[in-house]
This record gives sequence, C-alpha cells and structure tokens, in this order.
Amino acid sequence: MQAALEEAKRADARDEVPIGAVLVDEKGRIIAKNGNRTREMNDPSAHAEILCVREACKAANAQRIPGYTLYVTLEPCTMCAAALSFARIKRVVFGASDPKGGGILHGGRFYEQPTCHHKPEVSHGLMEEECGLILRDFFKKRR
Repeated sequence: MQAALEEAKRADARDEVPIGAVLVDEKGRIIAKNGNRTREMNDPSAHAEILCVREACKAANAQRIPGYTLYVTLEPCTMCAAALSFARIKRVVFGASDPKGGGILHGGRFYEQPTCHHKPEVSHGLMEEECGLILRDFFKKRR
C-alpha cells in the first residue's frame, strides 16, 4: 500500500485527485503502478486502477490477469470495480472507504450484483488514515 500511496502523491503533484494503485503478481512483484490521470489524459476512465489493469494486460498480452492483487488508496468506483472483475483480478485491497463514490462497499456494490460474474476477494482499511488524509488535504485546498 505504501507504493500506492506514493503514486497518489505523484497524482497530487500533477493536480489530479490523489488516488494511487499498484498491481502485484502472485510472487509479490509490482507489475504496474499509477495514479489518476483523468485531467492529464483528458480521459474520464483514466483512474489509477484502470491504468494499472491496462498496463498489466498489455504486458501479459491477455484480457484477463487472474492471480493478481490490486492495492489502491481509495475504494474503487463502480467503473473500476467492474473492470477489476472483468480482468479477473484475484484480490482488491483498498485503504480508505468512499461512501460517496465507492462501488464495492458503497453505492452500486458491484460485486453483490447478480450480473457480476467474478467477485475478487476484498480487504479494506490498510493504511486507511494515510490514504484518507491525502484526499482530505487535496479537497480542502480547493474549497
């Protein structure tokens, strides 16, 4: 999670919403890491999680990457939760919960829907305070 938090800090420095993610393989090696780049890329889908999945799938030359674990600083939105399911990610670990925009424990609760074909293992609360603080500071500066 520390590596994901570093990616969130890099996103903050780019004036992006400071969310970071890392994708780890079965041996614990970081395969992809990124932070949000929606503004930089003019792409509303350029969330940290999506960018990591794209990079890993490209490297694996596959649309599915089972066995991988994604660490992300904030609860994934419904779009990202769906992408992680479609990629067959084994496990999702997130730091801070997102009652407003989260799609796993909150909102659409994508993995609980009958249309969800693959439900990753989910853990949350890892470095929750640090992950939440960077977001609170980011939005406090803008208000």
